[in-house]
Amino acid sequence: QVQLVESGGGLVQAGGSLRLSCAASVRTFSGYSMGWFRQAPGKEREFVAAISRSGATIYYEDSVKGRFTISRNNAKNTVSLQMNSLKPEDTAVYYCAGSSATYRITLQPTYEYWGRGTQVTVSS
Repeated sequence: QVQLVESGGGLVQAGGSLRLSCAASVRTFSGYSMGWFRQAPGKEREFVAAISRSGATIYYEDSVKGRFTISRNNAKNTVSLQMNSLKPEDTAVYYCAGSSATYRITLQPTYEYWGRGTQVTVSS
């Protein structure tokens, strides 16, 4: 069983930055692909970013490319999402997710484990 706990959300003005972190309670964190997803009010949850087990392969949703950076520290069992140049449309609950799969890691059904989410609110 993998437990994921997100932190770092909050309220920020447009153009500002936030760094989300996800701590994983698991013995072999390096055995999991990790992803970040978000759900805005009234919308379905969507993919934001994903990183492979080693960190060598990274994917981003088009609207966050160049603004968000996903990274992981396998020694500390953490995955992070650095969010810069935030926009009001980035407002959402952000979820950390973990998967034992190595493929299709941009897709929600690939992920077996999910955190409870952390709220990010960007004011205009």
